[in-house]
Amino acid sequence: MVINIGFKNINKLAIPALIAGIAEPILSITDTAIVGNIDGNATESLAAVGIVGAFISMLIWVFGQIRSAISSIISQYVGANKLNEVKELPAQAIAIIVLGSLLVLIISYPFSRQIFEFYNASDQILEYCISYFNIRIFGFPFALFVFAVFGTFRGLQNTFYPMIIAIIGASLNIVLDIILVYGIEGYIPAMNIEGAAYASLIAQITMAAISLFLLIKKTPISLKISFRFHPEIPRLLHMIGNLFIRTIALNTALYLATSYATGYGKEYIAAYTISLNIWLLGAFMIDGYASAGNILSGKLLGAKDYKALVGLSTKLFKYGIILGIVVAGVGAIFYSAIGRVFTKEPLVLEQFYTVFWIVLITQPINAVTFIYDGIFKGMGEMKYLRNLLLLSTGLVFIPTLLIFDYLGFKLVAIWIAFTCWIIARGLPLILKFRNTFLPRIKDK
Repeated sequence: MVINIGFKNINKLAIPALIAGIAEPILSITDTAIVGNIDGNATESLAAVGIVGAFISMLIWVFGQIRSAISSIISQYVGANKLNEVKELPAQAIAIIVLGSLLVLIISYPFSRQIFEFYNASDQILEYCISYFNIRIFGFPFALFVFAVFGTFRGLQNTFYPMIIAIIGASLNIVLDIILVYGIEGYIPAMNIEGAAYASLIAQITMAAISLFLLIKKTPISLKISFRFHPEIPRLLHMIGNLFIRTIALNTALYLATSYATGYGKEYIAAYTISLNIWLLGAFMIDGYASAGNILSGKLLGAKDYKALVGLSTKLFKYGIILGIVVAGVGAIFYSAIGRVFTKEPLVLEQFYTVFWIVLITQPINAVTFIYDGIFKGMGEMKYLRNLLLLSTGLVFIPTLLIFDYLGFKLVAIWIAFTCWIIARGLPLILKFRNTFLPRIKDK
């Protein structure tokens, strides 16, 4: 099988994946921008959205890793021209992840107060966290269902349908945010922060419904669940287990960052919320090319075309660097205006602008790291990714944060730690990839 890894084919996968990938951060960014402009208690509302967003993102990233696991296995079967042998796997994988998400909902809902006290939230911010979370958490099973379906589409080398689903979901969320947060006089009362939560919930339910329809109507995948486990279920669960541990490490970093920012004061956590959402938006934009790497690397590995695999990594490296520089450049051009989109509070803006420059300069670094991360996921190298993230979090992120916090750098300490963390995650991936596959090309 000849697999095309030219510019056109890469972008045919990457650009729709890029658009689809920014759906989740757009949900959070929309909530952040609109809640940050509520009259009265805007800073407290913004802080609450940031704290809850960090926790829900942690849940989605931990359990949403099934997307990469499903995509890796299916793409390898596609590359080996054996799709018929794996068509029943997604139904079982989706059932497993949805049941897991329902269990999380049942456990977390009654303990929302304790959860956000653990994040250092208190007083009005804590009450806003609870009311916002107790609505948004019901969207968690729908979000994971969408992630699993997206993984199936990616394994089938299709990023177009996820793009359509994401555009509809993000657009609906923006419209509903404006209507439900601010209200329509005489028709719909202003629901403030709870309105933002309902907007996200409705958008996630809508995306799940469309995902289900397209999966049934537009793919050969069956959603009929067999009680005899597919032979790939053990490998899938092993991948998910490694990714689960890996993502716990990732979210340890996010928890510490959020907890420290909350501890500095409400202006700090509000500024951190804005900067983190912008950072995540840039990361998910770059994720389009990481997704192309995920999709194509699995296919090329299945076909044992190592020369094309190395060529793919080189091209994606270049595209990612360019995109990262573009994202940073746009942020630099609109540096002053971006913060004011989210809040008019002078103290919050002051803290935001002290770290925004770090968020921007990390974008090209993020690009390289996330692209190679996607390639390794596509190849099924979940154990290596797990160990690398554990080490980079324990030996780089945490010590860096503690040192610069001790020196009084506050939010700057958090973003210096994030920058060192990303470098520590990316550099070993590049070296391992080259050491593994360059000799295989030379041996042929």
